[in-house]
Amino acid sequence: MSEKSPDIAQRKSDHIDIVLGQDVGFAKLTTEFERIRFIHNALPELSLDEIDLSAKLFGRAMKAPVLISSMTGGPHHAEGINRHLAEAAEELGLAFAIGSQRIALEEQGSAGMTRELRKLAPSVPLIGNLGAAQIRSEDGVDLARRAIDMIEADGLFIHLNPLQEAIQPGGDRDWKGVLKGIERLCRAGLPIAVKEVGFGLSAQVVNRLVGAGVCTIDVAGAGGTNWARVEGYRGKADQALAAAFTEWGIPTAKAIHDARLMAPKATLIASGGIRDGVEAAKAIRLGADIVGQAAATLGAAVNSTDQVIGHFTRLIETLKVTCFVTGSSGLAALKQAKLEAQT
Repeated sequence: MSEKSPDIAQRKSDHIDIVLGQDVGFAKLTTEFERIRFIHNALPELSLDEIDLSAKLFGRAMKAPVLISSMTGGPHHAEGINRHLAEAAEELGLAFAIGSQRIALEEQGSAGMTRELRKLAPSVPLIGNLGAAQIRSEDGVDLARRAIDMIEADGLFIHLNPLQEAIQPGGDRDWKGVLKGIERLCRAGLPIAVKEVGFGLSAQVVNRLVGAGVCTIDVAGAGGTNWARVEGYRGKADQALAAAFTEWGIPTAKAIHDARLMAPKATLIASGGIRDGVEAAKAIRLGADIVGQAAATLGAAVNSTDQVIGHFTRLIETLKVTCFVTGSSGLAALKQAKLEAQT
């Protein structure tokens, strides 16, 4: 049985508190970025100030290839968090993806997820968000259109979180027809992106998504926030069941590499435990076009726009310096920078 809106709202509020206050990472499994390193170039023959980090997503220009990833769909936290994130995205020229719009749609525009977000971020890519289980039915196309219209979004993430749903009480456990639902959205001409929530997309799943018409994919690999552990901390899930998946998932670095091989023409977003600009550069080198961060930004997002701006300014500057010391004049060159395995 599916949860009612008040129950979902409390769950999503709990999620924010848990991610901020508890250790919800993977115990041993990592992103695997530590297994590779760039070869330092002491003679870059570049001007640091002229390095070009510009990118595009859903047809909109970005000053840097950074996505502020989905964080919350809960009304107790969402309005302030989304305001801070939208303002920071506009200031820095970054893409911004909101959390799940399920509650907002059911309550007709609540939780701060309205066109006010577009007013705060008029020039950058703005991306909506729905759960995969919500778009399985024939009215999924209409629901997706409503989600896009609600915030005047440029695109819509459909998030895949079967493990999280299986663990949480009242979660969506019937996933029959999800791929057909995604295909219907694509055939309707909607700007659809598909993402995991932190356990990664395998090459086989990427292949199926591309076959369904998806052109933008966020691998959201393992090594960052473990949503099985988050659900375990809520105290309502089966603790042993949650604990069994402490090391589950596809490491982010592997997910990027495999997804790019499987989908050479797709716009590929890398998220999942990316800590700083050096790891962002590694993600781009492995095949990503855009790099996303969520949990690493959450503390700043709760507090102020200025703190979010400060966080991402450091990440972008670190990414630019990484380009500089690998002799990369821009993102295309960074994709060819020399790597070596770390032993």
